[in-house]
Amino acid sequence: MLPREDLLKSIENREAAARVLDQAEQALKTWEVVCTDFLSPPELADAQRMFARLTDLQYLAWGGYPQAERQRLAIARAEIPLDESQVAIAALEIAGNFLFDPASHRDFLGAMLGTGIVREKAGDILVLGERGAQAIVVPELAEFLTISLTQVRSVPVKTQPIDRSELKLREPKKKEMTTVEASMRLDAVASAGFGMSRSKMTDLISAGEVRVNWKEITQSSHALKPGDLVAIRGKGRLEIGEVAVTKKDRYRVQLTRLV
Repeated sequence: MLPREDLLKSIENREAAARVLDQAEQALKTWEVVCTDFLSPPELADAQRMFARLTDLQYLAWGGYPQAERQRLAIARAEIPLDESQVAIAALEIAGNFLFDPASHRDFLGAMLGTGIVREKAGDILVLGERGAQAIVVPELAEFLTISLTQVRSVPVKTQPIDRSELKLREPKKKEMTTVEASMRLDAVASAGFGMSRSKMTDLISAGEVRVNWKEITQSSHALKPGDLVAIRGKGRLEIGEVAVTKKDRYRVQLTRLV
């Protein structure tokens, strides 16, 4: 048995993490590859922290394409080979004419959840503007959604399975920049990286809107380090690169903004 209580200490998303541990125990007992539902980035980060302490188990995360935010985990004993083909996913096209009634990611997700499925069964949704969207789901729901998902907002849609090679993927836009700061405080570096005032950044941090390495941070004074990832919902991500100390004892920080 796994040391569950010890592993769940300081885990933010305990309910999702407990389900992952249930599946990890199943993989240990059965010697089979066990797949989780889709996990959000913070839930994935929690799982990674837990698996780092489990030498008998391994995992592979896959969401249908390399940059997928929501991913399933394939979990197996360390002796069993793992590859992406063992993480079952299905791709759907949700086609309609959204020229006069544009739909957002939230609209497509709401329509999918409106059919009765739960969020954990759906991965990323790729919005294609006036043509509709594409969605990644667990394979066992593909047929159900093909029949049940017939409208998004006021627009009739046709939902049908597609091959994963037909996904219309967009490479994230990258913006490289350098900032010089008196410290590596989260509010100072992140305000420079996201192009907003320090007071606005402080408000977002206090409100729990900012995550570092997918963990919620509410202290503006939190010290960043090279390799950290700062994420703000709806505003993209910021990667902390190389840090050098100037002659005036300030910090020159390389930043990459992903939108």
